[in-house]
Formats: sequence, structure tokens, C-alpha cells
Amino acid sequence: MTQPIPMLEIWRGDLLESQHLGHAVVCDSSGQVVESWGDDEKVIYPRSSCKMLQALPLIESGAADAFGLSTEQLALACASHQGAAIHTDRVDAWLSDLGLTEAAFCCGPQEPNDIPARDALIRAGEAPGRRHNNCSGKHSGFLTLAKHLGAGPDYVNIDLPVQRAVKAAFEEMVEENSPGYGIDGCSAPNHACTVTGLARAMAKMAAPSGGGTRSAACERLVSAMGAHPDLVAGEGRACTELMRAMDGKVAIKTGAEAVFVAILPEQKLGIALKVADGGTRAAEAAIAALLVKYGALNAEHPMALKFMHGPIRNWDGLKTGHMKIAAGFA
Repeated sequence: MTQPIPMLEIWRGDLLESQHLGHAVVCDSSGQVVESWGDDEKVIYPRSSCKMLQALPLIESGAADAFGLSTEQLALACASHQGAAIHTDRVDAWLSDLGLTEAAFCCGPQEPNDIPARDALIRAGEAPGRRHNNCSGKHSGFLTLAKHLGAGPDYVNIDLPVQRAVKAAFEEMVEENSPGYGIDGCSAPNHACTVTGLARAMAKMAAPSGGGTRSAACERLVSAMGAHPDLVAGEGRACTELMRAMDGKVAIKTGAEAVFVAILPEQKLGIALKVADGGTRAAEAAIAALLVKYGALNAEHPMALKFMHGPIRNWDGLKTGHMKIAAGFA
């Protein structure tokens, strides 16, 4: 089996201190592999990188239009957000439109990653809620779909209508029968696929063909992400900062354990990668490097330099090292 290849080096002084290895695939709109590194048939859990695929039934079922969902809500359905007010206020409003409260969520309470939101809870003596969960936008979409289908409250059950629709869309987009699933951090099923399958799905979203409901759904989700990068992640996050750097022309999405995907409509390409050790900094550097390689991101843009090269600083602000994309990758 092909082994993971070096993607990112961490240097301190003149010493190579650490190295991150992984797998990456670039596919074109026909689903063919344009370029790959490591094992392109590596089976992975996409984690939150596949939220766009999980959101397809929300549009294809007619639920999004029936409930008049905005582009902001579609972006939130694809988001792994920070739990900032711009996220939770919109989630609360969405729940209100559904006649529900956060008690309907199957995702657990999560302390906000947004520092002002976290501090506000502490000052108020309040505990984090389920709306602060980074996946609450996705779950709002699931609840909307469940209500539209007349399904019950257990919308994360693998055998019930919402998750049956999600699995069908996922397998159609990756063009694989998933070998199994795991339970994600938000309690929803997460279906496994190959890195190539994930890249293929992103390429389909970048250049949907054949017209019809699926193509329209892909275009709407990608457009919503590009229009609202602040809702997809949040301030300081790679997804938000890199999408802003590309003027919303490319949609990118991270997933836990160092998965990252990119949807490049102008280039008609899809990218997927997985860092073997689960290191987020390496996944961010690797996706930035591939975005540069394929002409979506300016190599000299401050965000490209930030995520690809560092510098690495200590708590006193002193530069202690730097990152370097490994030779042979990107």
C-alpha cells in the first residue's frame, strides 16, 4: 500500500523538528484524478469536510425553498462555526422559524471557540448550549429536512429518513459504496470514503453537470459558502481567512482529524486531503499550498504566507521557527 508522503516540515533554528505526512488528491469535473500524493485510495472519515454533501438533501427535497432559507442559512448548514454571536443569533432565529428550541438538537453543548462569546457566558454565569455547538447550523438543516419530510425528532438515526437521504447523496457524489460509518462529534453518522472519492465529490460541486436538481443544489451551496465565509467558520479560522483571500471564488472546508477539501469552480477541480497524524496546522498548510499550485490563491497573499510558512512565535512574540512545504508535495 502506498504510504503517506511528507507534506509539511516544522523548523526551529537550523533543525527539522517535526514533519507531517498525508494523502491528497485533485480530481477534474469528469471525476478523473489529475494529481495525487500518498495513497489516493486511503479510506477516511471526511468528518465535517463533507457538510456540503450532507446538506444536498436539504435543497433537493424542496425543504430549503419551502422554509424560505437564505444564503446565510445555507452557509450555516455547511459550517463548523466558532459559536460567535453572528452564528448563534442566526441559529436561534432559524430554530424560532421552525417553532423549535435548541433542545431539539441532537448535538451536545459545546463551549464556544469564539473568545468574546465564551467570556460573555462566563460573566453571565451561563453554561454553553447546544446552539454553541460548531455543528448547530448543520443540525438546523437536518431539523428543517426532518420537518419537511414529516420525520420524527431522532434525525441522526442512520435508519430514518434524514440520514437515509444524506447517505444516498453522499454515495452518489463520491461514486462509492461507503464501507461503513462512524459517529461524528455532533452525534450524526459520518460515512467513510476514499480520498479520491471525496475529491471527486468536490469536483462535482465545482462543475456540476447535467442540470437538474442536483446541479442547482451544488451551485447554491458553493455560492452560499463563498458569499458568507464568516459564517462557515469564523475570525482567525483558515476556512474563513482563505476564502476571503480568494474573494469567495473558492469554497473550502475543514474536517476534524486534519481533513480538508476545496471546491474550485473556475478551475473545475476538487481537492481532498488527509494528514495522517491529525495535525490541523498541516492540513491548513497543505490546502493553502494546493490552492496556490492550482492558481486559486496568490502565493504572496498574507493568508497564503500565514498558513504555509508561519512564522512560529512563542508567547513573548519571538520568532522561534517556521513552516515549510515539503519537497515533492504541491
